[in-house]
Amino acid sequence: MTATFMPQHLPRAARDWAEIQERMLVPLYEAVYDRLEVGPHTRLLGLGCGSGLALLLAAGRGAEVTGMDTDEHRLSLARARLLAEPQWGARTYPVRLALGSPTSRTAPEGAPHNLITAFDSRPGAGTLAAAARHADRGSAVVLADWGPAERCAATPALRIATRLAEPQTHTSGWQPRGRDDLENLARQAGLRPDGSGRVSCPFGYADLDSAVRGLLSTGFYAAAVRATDEVQVSKELTEALHPHVRPDGTVWLPNLFRYVIARV
Repeated sequence: MTATFMPQHLPRAARDWAEIQERMLVPLYEAVYDRLEVGPHTRLLGLGCGSGLALLLAAGRGAEVTGMDTDEHRLSLARARLLAEPQWGARTYPVRLALGSPTSRTAPEGAPHNLITAFDSRPGAGTLAAAARHADRGSAVVLADWGPAERCAATPALRIATRLAEPQTHTSGWQPRGRDDLENLARQAGLRPDGSGRVSCPFGYADLDSAVRGLLSTGFYAAAVRATDEVQVSKELTEALHPHVRPDGTVWLPNLFRYVIARV
């Protein structure tokens, strides 16, 4: 993959997501793209596209790609990755990026789409329904989330986000999901579930510091940091991750993710 310039003026959490954490989900992206045969015929809308790695992989397969996100910092990183300035020597792609969500725009650019993905965010039913209105009938909509808590080594570290958060805001942290949550969300948005899959997404880090920074960048810990402080959250994360440190100092967390394919 071509190296790209990451703007250093952006918040550390956004850069840590792009440089450390986002790549952990590549097996999920690739499994979905393989199953749906993403290629030059694909017109993809990525909801919650973050810093754009999933878009980059789809564009590399020849897909026409549009990305939307409500986080302007992550979207700036997506622009740097996908629409790099020529002097950096990186390849550019015909990608459209927009700040916001389908509910705040009349229509995402590049519509109609024939594939909608929500890999890195959990959109509400209203957002999914709004996006589906700009897709061809029968188009696939892919929703993804963590697999069963007992199949994810990161679960104890993720539970810290909920335990340390203030009671009134704990729902913004990580929450274990029910077996049919994704299918139910699809139905609420007026979509028809049409298959599912599970993908192994191990989280591998160079050291404990990288592991803590990567997990903090997910956004799950924002409420916990507000309720305590980043020092306390980092301390408890470090303790939770110690059992997963290997003899060479690297950290390895086997995890299982689940995705559902629904149809417009």
